[in-house]
Amino acid sequence: MKNLHKKYFPEVASGTDMDMQKITAMRAGGKILGNILRDLKAYVQPGMTGKEIDAWVRAEITRRGAEVAYDFLEESFPGAICISVNDALVHGAPNDEPLELGDKVSFDLDVRYQGYYTDSAFTMLVGGQGSPAVKQMIATTEKAMWSGIEQVRSGARIGDIGCAVEKVLVRGKLGVIENYVGHGIGRTMHEAPDVPNYGMRHRGYQLKAGDTICIEPMSCLGKPANYVDEESNWTVRMKDGSIGCHCEHTILVLPDGYEVLTLPD
Repeated sequence: MKNLHKKYFPEVASGTDMDMQKITAMRAGGKILGNILRDLKAYVQPGMTGKEIDAWVRAEITRRGAEVAYDFLEESFPGAICISVNDALVHGAPNDEPLELGDKVSFDLDVRYQGYYTDSAFTMLVGGQGSPAVKQMIATTEKAMWSGIEQVRSGARIGDIGCAVEKVLVRGKLGVIENYVGHGIGRTMHEAPDVPNYGMRHRGYQLKAGDTICIEPMSCLGKPANYVDEESNWTVRMKDGSIGCHCEHTILVLPDGYEVLTLPD
C-alpha cells in the first residue's frame, strides 16, 4: 500500500498497453506469490515469532525462483514480509514477539519476478479462533475488496472502485482508512494511479486494458486515525488501539473485465 504522503516510493506512470512480456511475467510472479500466501496461512501457528515466519517466507520466495521485493527499497525494510499484529494496521516489521492464539495478524507480501512486481495481503486469526467482531471485520473487508475488484474493466474509473469498497466498509460499520491507498504496479512496486478505498463513481483515472493495479481495502474496528511507531519506524498502528485489517490482490485490467494475478493454484 502507498501512503498518500509518498514517504517511501516514487510515482511512475502505469503501463497502458497490453504488454505481453509484462503480463506473462506478472502472471507467473503473481502465482508464486499466491501460492506462498496460501501455504503461509496453513503454516502460521501460535508461538511462532514474526522473525521466524519472515525467515520461512524469504526461503520460500527464493526456492520458488522469485526475489524478495522489499530488498530493493531505497529505505531498508527489516524483513521479506510485513506482519501486522492486532492494533498494527500495515507495514508491520517482523519481531521476536510470539503470536498468541486469537491474535489478528495481517500479512502483506511483494515479490519481484523477471523484473516485475506483484503484491497481495490477507488477514487471519491465529489458530482460527478469536473475537467474533474481528472475524466479521475480516469477512467484511474481504467482501469490500471483491466488490472493488468487480468494478474493474477498461473504461472504468478509479472512483468506481473506491466507491464500491467504501460502501461495503461503511455498511459493515468499520472505520475506513484514507491515508493509505492501493496503487498501480509493474516495473516498480508502487506506480500511478493511486487507488483509494473511498471515492465517487465516474471520477478519477480511467482504466485501460493492460493496466495493473493493487486493490487493498484497509479497515478498523475503531477510529481510522493511525501513526507510525517510533520503535520500528515502519509499523503503522491505530491511535485508539483498535484492531486493523488489510487485504489485497494485484489485478490486470482487461478490455471487458479483469484478471486476479495473485490467486494461488
